[in-house]
Amino acid sequence: MESKSHRSAKNKAAGRDGKTEVSLSRNRRLDALTQSGNRATEVERSGSLKGLEKAARRLRDSGANQRVLQVPNQHLGLAAKAMRKAGVSGTVKNMGGTKRRSVR
Repeated sequence: MESKSHRSAKNKAAGRDGKTEVSLSRNRRLDALTQSGNRATEVERSGSLKGLEKAARRLRDSGANQRVLQVPNQHLGLAAKAMRKAGVSGTVKNMGGTKRRSVR
């Protein structure tokens, strides 16, 4: 079961006309995709490197131009490391949206 903060972050990332729980190949689901399909967002609240890497791979396979991995504030560095390890470029931001880190 997803937490309230996970659900609200996912809905906010999708926007008014975007979609949540978008189907990907291999029976996976992306948390949020904007209406235009330009920005894909994955919310990962666990601090595990394995979970963050899986989220980064889902972002990579989304095919979106902008990829955002949203994590709690204390996991920003670990999330950036996971995105680099998965070979994904994009943005890592905290749940409140006050801090962001670009990953090349």
